[in-house]
Amino acid sequence: MLSVAAGLALSGAVPALAAGDAVHPPEMSWSFSGPFGTYDRAQLQRGFKVYREVCSSCHALSRVAFRNLAEPGGPEFSADQVKALAAEYQVQDGPNDAGDMFDRPGLASDRFPSPFPNEQAARASNGGAYPPDFSLLAKARTYTRGFPTFLFDIFTLYQEQGPDLIHAILVGYEDAPEGVTVQPGQHYNKYFPGHLIAMPKPLADGQVEFPKGEDGRAVVPETVDQYARDVTAFMMWAAEPHLEARKALGFKVIIFLIVFAALLYFTKKKIWASSHSGERHS
Repeated sequence: MLSVAAGLALSGAVPALAAGDAVHPPEMSWSFSGPFGTYDRAQLQRGFKVYREVCSSCHALSRVAFRNLAEPGGPEFSADQVKALAAEYQVQDGPNDAGDMFDRPGLASDRFPSPFPNEQAARASNGGAYPPDFSLLAKARTYTRGFPTFLFDIFTLYQEQGPDLIHAILVGYEDAPEGVTVQPGQHYNKYFPGHLIAMPKPLADGQVEFPKGEDGRAVVPETVDQYARDVTAFMMWAAEPHLEARKALGFKVIIFLIVFAALLYFTKKKIWASSHSGERHS
């Protein structure tokens, strides 16, 4: 999933959508947006389910350890769930006493193993395109919002370009318009830079089964849009697992600075008042 070709492969340079190169993604409403935003735990759990059942066959999550799923601020799986999940994976370890590498069941402290042994194997399995690692993708991707939109972003603290772009690409597959030539192995996506993407449409309605409510129906729609929202939120958490702690600390720092500034003001006022009073007496 999301083999976003070389254009979205993780690299030192962060690609941005040039003006006129692609349609700007619609601005989505995310629970984690804004200065007081937080992650939706249920959404993160659904997003992980989409990642595991659809995305993990191509995309690594190499910077995330199994135990991170149980940490505060994340999907908050139980310790037993994490141990059971880790044990389902085979992790390479070693060398042993004979100097050989060996496979063993995963531990909670292990990171998610890559689906491919190396980049060359990944490209060979994906028609030459390298499926990017999901660990940092939501923070690494962006696009140019242009003037004057970026000025409003400063005041609204809009920082969700990456999630908006990823969600848009996942739902942006269409038939190519007349006059656009799509080569074999390419697919048309109206939100992808250049519009032609190597990855086939990864999601379909009803593809992943979500938890059911008391009435036997899924708690959220099992649609492409919902899958895209949930897996994008999970990718955002993977890229910034301490987002809630960072925002909470930032709020405390702002309060401290306001109180500190007030104390400085009244201290300065008192000092100068004493100074002026001394000058009058002299």
